[in-house]
Amino acid sequence: MDTRRLLRTGGVALATAALLLSGCSGSDDPDPGRSSGAAEPSSRLSDDRETRDATPLEALPEEIPANLEPYYEQKLTWKDCGVPGFQCSRLRVPLDYDAPDRSKDLRLAVTRKKASGPGERLGSLHVNPGGPGGSAVDYVQLAAGVGYPAPVRARYDIVGMDPRGVARSEPIECLSDKEMDAYTRTDVTPDDQGEIEKLTAAFERFAKGCKERAGELLGHVSTVEAARDMDVLRAVLGDDRLTYVGASYGTYLGATYAGLFPSRVGRFVLDGAMDPSLSSEQLNRDQTAGFDTAFTAFAEDCVGRDDCPLGSKSPKEAERRLGDFLERLDTRPLKTGEPRELTESLATVGVLNAMYTEYYWPKLRSALTSAMKDGDGAELLSLADDYYERDADGSYGNIMYANASVNCLDLPAPFDGPAEAKRAVAEFRKHSPVFGRNFAWSALNCTYWQQEPTGEPHRIEAKGAAPILVVGTTRDPATPYKWAEGLAGQLSSATLLTYDGDGHTAYVRGSDCVDSAVNGYLIRGTVPKDGTTCS
Repeated sequence: MDTRRLLRTGGVALATAALLLSGCSGSDDPDPGRSSGAAEPSSRLSDDRETRDATPLEALPEEIPANLEPYYEQKLTWKDCGVPGFQCSRLRVPLDYDAPDRSKDLRLAVTRKKASGPGERLGSLHVNPGGPGGSAVDYVQLAAGVGYPAPVRARYDIVGMDPRGVARSEPIECLSDKEMDAYTRTDVTPDDQGEIEKLTAAFERFAKGCKERAGELLGHVSTVEAARDMDVLRAVLGDDRLTYVGASYGTYLGATYAGLFPSRVGRFVLDGAMDPSLSSEQLNRDQTAGFDTAFTAFAEDCVGRDDCPLGSKSPKEAERRLGDFLERLDTRPLKTGEPRELTESLATVGVLNAMYTEYYWPKLRSALTSAMKDGDGAELLSLADDYYERDADGSYGNIMYANASVNCLDLPAPFDGPAEAKRAVAEFRKHSPVFGRNFAWSALNCTYWQQEPTGEPHRIEAKGAAPILVVGTTRDPATPYKWAEGLAGQLSSATLLTYDGDGHTAYVRGSDCVDSAVNGYLIRGTVPKDGTTCS
């Protein structure tokens, strides 16, 4: 139901998808990773008022405080994880960095696959797939550790750590599986006061469940704290600087690390970037427009095919037909072959899930055909379950719980109450006639959070950091391209690499141009010319 800032890559599907040949523009040099040394300062600094007014993130002192030295000096015990080629361990970190208490320490799950050679080992490459709430351990073991380009895996230990509150690292839980089933069916496009009250009651139950089950941890899962955990892991692994690939929300985590520890930044790749200077309301509006752009790209592809269930005339016709279909589901859910019906909210999430990668477009055409022509909602329900990480046995992963917990702690809620959300619907619908109402009302979730936010919008400049490569995709639904421009404009040492294409994130998704640029940076330390565009 809640799609707010759930920024994630497609996991294994993206890592194992067939490679598509792509080209570069913006340079006569066939090797996009040709520049060396520090990148020239970016000229893209946004003139947006929110960005100008946002407070810069201040770096932490370089010297490690005495009360944190035991964490930085710990030794990890590595064990076989049961996945061939991978080792696992646990990192001890303080619940509260401002008041460390060993009795309250957290133990975070870490995995690695050691460099395979040939070639000199370059250190550890830390990977985060996004979310917030995505499991870096799963991503490394199932995707990056086997799907990253062989030259990168040859030279680096590929490392993933589940952030605090996520998956294997003290996971936050909020609802039972049955309660979560009910939550995902909640109507997120209320038509009257009664439906508004049901929606707000669902948000309240969710927030109360998180507070009751997570307790003190709920106040300590911020991105700043997760970034500090990464610095502890960097030191424990013996690296002077952190080398990092962050996708989606992982770019926000990585940029935060760079802002806090600029002198410890190694080779940083931030793919599918977020703009930390924006308010929660602006992020939601931008993401609404991003998914509308992605749907238009899907619709343009669909209407030219014989099997398109949304018509054959134009993307506007496809938009209208999808909107009419979702509206019908509001009062007449579809059967799915199991007790759960396909509601409007679940169908919308299924469609949005397919926007993350064009590899899902054929699946979405099939799912919409089954639903719209045959009255069978099973395939769309399956797409929604995939988004929510609901297994066939009815159990849920914790991604939705961690996602809300981090988001609601990092930024103040966009709306004070239902009246503000209702007023915002018209503006959101300008950005997306189909998805606008859903996004506007979904943004109300943090309004009922039972933990005060600790963060606020801020600029990240990371002055003194080594070159940072920011990657943006022009039709990215979840992290609109303008966010990549915004982040690259703030970071003092950023280079922007553009992928003119569809889907969420760009590295290891089929573009030889993007992969060559990123690989060249990670292996040789060279950065592509600022403004290079791949297609």
